[in-house]
This record gives sequence, C-alpha cells and structure tokens, in this order.
Amino acid sequence: MLVVGDSLSAEYGIARGSGWVALLERKLKEQKIDARIVNASISGETTSGGRTRLPNLLQQHKPNLVVLELGANDGLRGLPVNAAQDNLRTMISLAQKNNAKVLLVGMRMPPNYGRAYTERFAGMYGQLSTELKVPLVPFMLEGVAQEPASFQPDRLHPLATAHPIILNNIWPQFAPLIKE
Repeated sequence: MLVVGDSLSAEYGIARGSGWVALLERKLKEQKIDARIVNASISGETTSGGRTRLPNLLQQHKPNLVVLELGANDGLRGLPVNAAQDNLRTMISLAQKNNAKVLLVGMRMPPNYGRAYTERFAGMYGQLSTELKVPLVPFMLEGVAQEPASFQPDRLHPLATAHPIILNNIWPQFAPLIKE
C-alpha cells in the first residue's frame, strides 16, 4: 500500500509514529491484516509534484492500493482548481492502470479564499470520485478543522492528538479496500 500525500500525512511538526498513517499501520496489525504501508508523503507537496513522482513510486513499490491525499497546498497557493483536478485525475488513472485500487482523500479550503474558489476546490474531489469510480473521504479534517485547539501554532497542521480523528475519517472508506 502506498500513501502519497503532503504534510498532513508526512507527520509535519509531530513526533514520528504519531500521524494517521502510522496509526493506520498499527490498526491493521491489531486486526491481523498483513499490509505493508509505504508513506511517500512530503511536506509542501502539490498535485503537480505528486503527479511527477507517482510513476516511479508505482514502479518501485508495486502497490495494490494507493491513498491519494493531495491538493491542500495547491489550494493554499490559490493554484487553478482545474490544474489540480487534472493532476489528480492523471494520478488516479495511472494507479488504476497499474492494477492498484485508489482511495481519494479530500480537503477543503478556508472561507477566506472566497466562496467560488472554495466550492470549486471541494467539488473537484467529488467529481473525480464519481467520474473515475473511486471511493472518497470527503474531508480528512472533519471534526478537526472546527477545533482551533487541535492545531499547531501555524493553524494549518493538526497536533498529534487530532490524528486519531483523521484516521477515523479515513477508515470507513479505507477498510473495504484493504479487506478485498
């Protein structure tokens, strides 16, 4: 299994082993599910960077499941939604062509980016999920984003205490894929 994400999956600012990916690995072991997880997440990663890196990651690790958690940095930089959507579409298709199931993990932008942008941004994940028939976690920070005390001082990156909530948001869509 391969996780391609940004700082939210790369344990930015928290102790190694306390992020949602590490918690997922522990949960799988507890449930006696034999799965090797490669966390190829990089802080600051955009959909463009992920698109560039994915072919080599697929070739190197040959995953049967790819979790795509990208887009937040595109949004925070105000990059065009259609470019991020195209990058994610290409990544999903490439993973599928390499016989991997895909789980798409969605993100939302804060309201200060304007209603039109934030709606288009959030909507791209649902459109891709429907178009390419991949399961979607609509918003990985559900139950976290609304709690300022759940964040590091930068107000962008969740504290380690928020990562179990993130895993709980991802698990319902993830579990059926890993058990297939």
